[in-house]
Amino acid sequence: MNDPIGDMLTRIRNSQMRGKSTVSVPASKMRVRVLDVLASEGYIRGYEMSTGKDGHPAIEVSLKYFEGTPVIREMKRVSKPGRRVYLGVDDIPQVRQGLGVSIVSTSKGVMSDASARAANVGGEVLCTVF
Repeated sequence: MNDPIGDMLTRIRNSQMRGKSTVSVPASKMRVRVLDVLASEGYIRGYEMSTGKDGHPAIEVSLKYFEGTPVIREMKRVSKPGRRVYLGVDDIPQVRQGLGVSIVSTSKGVMSDASARAANVGGEVLCTVF
């Protein structure tokens, strides 16, 4: 697999389209950090570590719905393996005039765009969520 973050976002997007309450994704440190940001921003209920059917570590993500519709309306991968997108603190975009969130991988860890601006650090923009 070339793009583990993109794979996780696609699994979440597909599960929400089908109305699933949980989705299982393979475990990695970067995926956990991205899920931490999604949980702290209120886009997912949470997650827990488990073991997949094949015996490898997995993450069970609890999806969040409001009145039957998914809380996450749109998820886009910004920085891809073929084209990395690095931005300074002044260039990090606001998503939907601040209603959404950009997830940024910085030298101080993976954080939301607002946290990156507060810490005055730029980095690789992984994805945007609205």
